[in-house]
Amino acid sequence: MPLLIEKIKELSSMKKYPKELFFSGELSLLQKTKISIVGTRKPSKYTREYTQKLASLLSKRGVCIVSGGAMGVDAIAHSGAGSANTIAVLPCGIDIKYPSVNKNLLSDIEKNGLLLSQFEEGFKSRPWSFVTRNELVVALGEVLIVAEADLSSGSMRSVAYALAMGKEIFVFPQRLGESNGTNELLASGKAKAIYDIESFVTKFTGTLASVEKKSDPFLEYCETHPSYDEALEKFSERVFEAELNGEVAIINGKVILK
Repeated sequence: MPLLIEKIKELSSMKKYPKELFFSGELSLLQKTKISIVGTRKPSKYTREYTQKLASLLSKRGVCIVSGGAMGVDAIAHSGAGSANTIAVLPCGIDIKYPSVNKNLLSDIEKNGLLLSQFEEGFKSRPWSFVTRNELVVALGEVLIVAEADLSSGSMRSVAYALAMGKEIFVFPQRLGESNGTNELLASGKAKAIYDIESFVTKFTGTLASVEKKSDPFLEYCETHPSYDEALEKFSERVFEAELNGEVAIINGKVILK
């Protein structure tokens, strides 16, 4: 597999910059704003639902989701983001799609997104390589989201890395007696709770959303409430496309942004 030798600024926060990184996929994802999402391999229905919603909405707003390719929360985060907008960091060689239950998911990410690993082709995961993988996952994201975790879980090791790197940590509020690791983070003030998915995403991506909106001449034009005929003359098929996608509405002969 190709060897990535260029410097990645986010990795300067690691205790020791990796000597080598192997990759397969779209390297341009490394240039995007990224958020790391981790958690238990056996998430509750509540955690599954909100992890998927969060990853999906962040991805739609232009944020790349980073996780570890494992069962449970990792797989849900990757799937929610879509294979073309996610980075999976592996605890093994890139040619080994581990765990096997996620083989199709990881193959899709390799084809459309990006796989990263600090381990050469053929290397099989070891207990210590998961820890190494976790540090890289945390380093790549601007913040760390821990969806659900027990006190003694590997996700809490990721938390330790995030704290050492000075990164903000966010968690889902969980019921008493469940996800004791994230509840402890809230109680100790080491993490903030995500009480509303839309509010969190809007706050995090506000600047990105503003830039994206201003970069679209058609949407800027629609802010002037042009007549339908004027919009058709100037942008033709773009009007029909925007109407079908729900971006605009035609009200009293005017084009209105939704």
